[in-house]
Amino acid sequence: MMNKNIQSVYGPEVQFPENFQEQKILVAGAGGFIGGHLVADLLRRGCRQIVAVDLKPKDEWYQYFSDVDNRIMDLRNEDACFDASRGCDRIYNLACNMGGMGFIENNKAACMRSVLINTHLLEAARINQCDRYFYSSTACVYAADKQSTPDVAPLKEEDAYPAMPEDGYGWEKLFSERLCRHYTEDYGVVTRIARLHNVYGPHGTFDGGREKAPAALCRKIGLCKLKRELSFEIWGDGEQTRSFMYIDDCITGIHLITESDEWCDPINLGSAEMMSINQLAKVIEGIADIDLEHQYNLDAPKGVRGRSSDNTLIQKVFGWQPSVTLEDGLSKTYDWIFQELLKQRANLR
Repeated sequence: MMNKNIQSVYGPEVQFPENFQEQKILVAGAGGFIGGHLVADLLRRGCRQIVAVDLKPKDEWYQYFSDVDNRIMDLRNEDACFDASRGCDRIYNLACNMGGMGFIENNKAACMRSVLINTHLLEAARINQCDRYFYSSTACVYAADKQSTPDVAPLKEEDAYPAMPEDGYGWEKLFSERLCRHYTEDYGVVTRIARLHNVYGPHGTFDGGREKAPAALCRKIGLCKLKRELSFEIWGDGEQTRSFMYIDDCITGIHLITESDEWCDPINLGSAEMMSINQLAKVIEGIADIDLEHQYNLDAPKGVRGRSSDNTLIQKVFGWQPSVTLEDGLSKTYDWIFQELLKQRANLR
């Protein structure tokens, strides 16, 4: 039986198992951006047996909730995965070593070592008889030759093959997708996979080298406003295109995909609203009420030339797709980052 009465601040109603609030849930990567928002949402939905795991010290978690079982563990180790998942009814695997293009392009081996997390967690899910396993994949699994121009066609799920994913991070994610598939086929582990496209929002990385474009631009533009500077740097020529999904839509999509009994293959979870980095910067400048000059660093990491999500499948399967507009999502994100910049400035005095 399904319970239709569990409400959330996020999107449409999701049908969960009747005993969902009593289930024991592991969130791997809970100290990260998406993981922190997921734990917050599970608490809002009335879940009280949450095991939140991350490698970082607790004072570095983006969101920390004292009323869950918070653990610092390295899930690249098999014993840690078995211990964390013991007795769990479901696992959300959001744990990996990643960041924006500056990090991904310069840390390929570190990104690929995250394959140990999914490998050991899947085996733990099998042995511990976990009911459902969600794996967070990425649009970086898509073939590079389908992302070579700014005006590319939106990426469909089948565009991941023949395989030519982003080196390092993309290969790890594509391999882990296949491992989920074979654990379902060979062992009956119920796995669900979402290919996330550029998630952004408050309570995430906005400096230090791991931040993605929306957060990086919010920080740069916010600093220009605070310091009364007239220009900031954009990586590349600014004509590279992307679609960006606000965190609320991401959480809704994770739940819809995880709870589905109709679809088990990898599926896109991203916005179809594509724009260039130059356009993205202008939207944020409008939110900040400032007009700045763009300086271009053509030698900086910039990733593929164009990428957007084809949402035909998710609309067909769920009758839904991410819908928060970029301007609405960026307004909340910029406001949060600007307040964080003000706090940093106050602490330096």
